[in-house]
This record gives sequence, structure tokens and C-alpha cells, in this order.
Amino acid sequence: MSKITGLLLAAGAGRRFGQDKLIQVLPNGELLAARACRNLAAGVDAVLAVVRPGAGELAASLAAHGAKVVEFADADLGMGASLAFAVQNSPESDGWLIALADMPSVAPVTVCRLADALRAGAAIAAPRYLGRRGHPVGFAGCFAAELAGLSGDDGAKGVISAHLEQLYIIDCDDPGVLRDVDSPADLINLDI
Repeated sequence: MSKITGLLLAAGAGRRFGQDKLIQVLPNGELLAARACRNLAAGVDAVLAVVRPGAGELAASLAAHGAKVVEFADADLGMGASLAFAVQNSPESDGWLIALADMPSVAPVTVCRLADALRAGAAIAAPRYLGRRGHPVGFAGCFAAELAGLSGDDGAKGVISAHLEQLYIIDCDDPGVLRDVDSPADLINLDI
């Protein structure tokens, strides 16, 4: 597999957080989404970040970290729609590693292991920590049509469920694969 694109889904509204969580400043001074972008970039050939229209500070920060940033006018249609949009905007890719911008604690080594699994022929690759499957999740190019046809807010869960026999699990010592930021209190407990 020659080109794996990291898809950073950063178009959520963050309603549970109460404000734009993706531009919250982490203890080390980075923006939350920028840290997720940097970690994702460690193992992929390119990063495509999907943002909401008008996400000026977020878009600028992600671009400064090397991501190609695309605005998705229909971001309110859900994560599945954002993911479909991202796949449609990266047709040159041989596979994708799908990451969530509110998960800044995923270790770069985990990203590298997932990308390497795709490059070695895995159809779908996902990390597992203490028996729980986490993020990011990688998909080979053969899933392009299914991913590009997603809608709603379930992301790629349906694609994984339909192809469980092709799911390659990577056990890891990385609690970050399970830690997202949904509330201000979650920022305090991050291992950054």
C-alpha cells in the first residue's frame, strides 16, 4: 500500500462540551485538535482534516501542523457524513487511518503500528487496550465505496460490523486509544 491518508474528523459541534473543545489549550500549550493532528501525522503519508465552515482558528492550526484542511458545509449531518466527505476528498489514497480530533492522547507509536498493518495488507486495523477496541481505525482502499457512502452519526461502525472477519486487532499499551474529550473535566485527566 503506497499512500495512507490520515483522516482527522474535526467537524463536530462539541455540544456536550459547551464550547469549541477542539481549540482548547492543553497543559503543554497545544490546541487539542492540533495535538491529535500531530500524533496522526506521525504514521501516515498525509493528513486531511475535515472542519466545519468558519473554523478559522482550528483550520489555521491544523494547516500549520501540515494537514490539508477541507470545510464540510453539511457537518451537521453527522460523523458518517464527514467521513464520507473526507474519503471523497482523498481519492488518491490507497487506505485511510480515521482519527477523531477530540482524542489527543493516542500515542504516535500506535498510529505507526496501525498504518504499518495496512501497508502489510490488513483490510481493517484497529487498536485494542485492555480488551476494548479503540481509535484510530484503518481501512484499505477496497472499502472506498462503502466509506464514501456513509451518512448519519455512526461513523464506520457499520462497515466494521459487516466485515468483522477482516478486522485485524492490534493489542497495545496505549490508553489514549480510548480517551476522548467530552467535557472540560476530561482535559484535566489527559496523559499528554
